[in-house]
Amino acid sequence: MHTQQPNRQGLESWTTAMQQICGRFETALASNHSLFIGEVSTFSRAGLPLANLRTNAGNIRRLGDNPTLDDDQHCFLVSQRMGHSTVAQGGMSVSLAPGELLLMDSVGRCEITPNGLIEHVSLALSREQVRKHVQGAGAMFGKISSTNACGRMLHVLMDQLCKDDHVSGDGAQGDALQTAFIALLEPGFERNGDGACNLGPLSGGNLRSYVQQVIDESLSQPGLTPANLAGRLNISVRHLYRLFEEEGDSVCRYIQRARLKRSADDLANPFFKRESITSIAYKWGFTDSAHFSRSFKKQFEQSPKDFRAQAMVM
Repeated sequence: MHTQQPNRQGLESWTTAMQQICGRFETALASNHSLFIGEVSTFSRAGLPLANLRTNAGNIRRLGDNPTLDDDQHCFLVSQRMGHSTVAQGGMSVSLAPGELLLMDSVGRCEITPNGLIEHVSLALSREQVRKHVQGAGAMFGKISSTNACGRMLHVLMDQLCKDDHVSGDGAQGDALQTAFIALLEPGFERNGDGACNLGPLSGGNLRSYVQQVIDESLSQPGLTPANLAGRLNISVRHLYRLFEEEGDSVCRYIQRARLKRSADDLANPFFKRESITSIAYKWGFTDSAHFSRSFKKQFEQSPKDFRAQAMVM
């Protein structure tokens, strides 16, 4: 279903389509958009049900005032395909950039706040099976890591489902894929984003290694700065700088090198061949495509376009 009309008329059509496909969601228009864009549709890959959402709405929310009216059969693995948004549920809030994944429950209050035009693809998973495999309070909501092995595998599987319209299969294959998705969720969650870290007795090289690990797991966050990082680690910005200066490096250079390395890995990966260079750059925390291109060429002595072309023929 598609709608793309000015303001209220388009909003009403969009709301009807959203409620038919996604449940009891309400939408508020963004005040800075005279033209409302709202498109939502369903499709399947290998027997798995997916929904595609594209909108520049100001806010999309499910009140959750009566959970008995919500769909308690599914939860959703949401892939941010384009743009940036914030998703809040169960007292937690997660920022999503292009290429990032989030598990979201279908029951209770939920709020999605787009930052401009966004596109989401969501995969419906058995809520009962997910509850059996994930543990702890708030376990039905959380961001999927882009660095640990299980999180990366979830990203690859989801990308394939989203991009390859030739993926086919019967119900048995769909069941097997759903089992694989669910089994990867618990070990695939991002674990380090909740407040300041307790570094305990870590010091010197051990502390620097830990800081590098935190950076590596946070590269997709555009707001990853020395000040932000120091606050999360509960150390001073000066202490953070000293950790890298002791090795003749700097925290800013380390972050940029790591982001460029991850971008290069994706550019060389045939699974991401349909992903635009700009989307890959945004996925790994770059917010300026011209700056990304200059930095990439300086690091690898090739433009991102030439690097990808060479990697694809090797």
